Amino acid sequence: MIVGLGVIVAVAVTATGGGGKGKKSPTESTGRSSSPPPSLPSGLPSLPSGLPTVVPSFPTDLPTGLVPSDLRSLFPSLADDEVPYYMLRKGDCFDTDDAEPGQATKRECARPHDAEVVTVTELDGTYTTDAALKEAASALCASPLERKAAGQAAGTVRETLVQYPDTGTYGTGIDKVTCSLAAGVGKGGHKLTGPLR
Repeated sequence: MIVGLGVIVAVAVTATGGGGKGKKSPTESTGRSSSPPPSLPSGLPSLPSGLPTVVPSFPTDLPTGLVPSDLRSLFPSLADDEVPYYMLRKGDCFDTDDAEPGQATKRECARPHDAEVVTVTELDGTYTTDAALKEAASALCASPLERKAAGQAAGTVRETLVQYPDTGTYGTGIDKVTCSLAAGVGKGGHKLTGPLR
């Protein structure tokens, strides 16, 4: 159960003048009109006279355990270093898991890891099949991955990794494509041991 408390806040706006010569105070007349100021229509309701003058404070005698001290506990969460692929950024190093292809476990680049993000880009257009999405994502990653791979020491990078949404996920608005160079995902434990050059 979630408890919400409403707080009434009154705001007063005050305008202050600069005090220089030639400035009129709000009560001074400009001398342009001799007619009386307009009055409010008589049919408007009046404000209640019993408005509170003090803003209520948060009650201190609520039962314990009503609201969790850690709101994150209300939602299922990944381990602190696990993120969906579309939350990775350029330069992030990570490990992959064949059982969870949409997830990445972030790692320090100076320690052994499976892959490093070269670029993150976005799909644009209409795709009706996963094959069409794969083709478009691969095309977006081809040039940046080729350029980055050319600057690496021989045998360091063994494959490219292109992560992209399927048609159902793409339809919800997730359009990120993560383009990474990998040491050999799931192939005998070969790892990258430092950041890419």
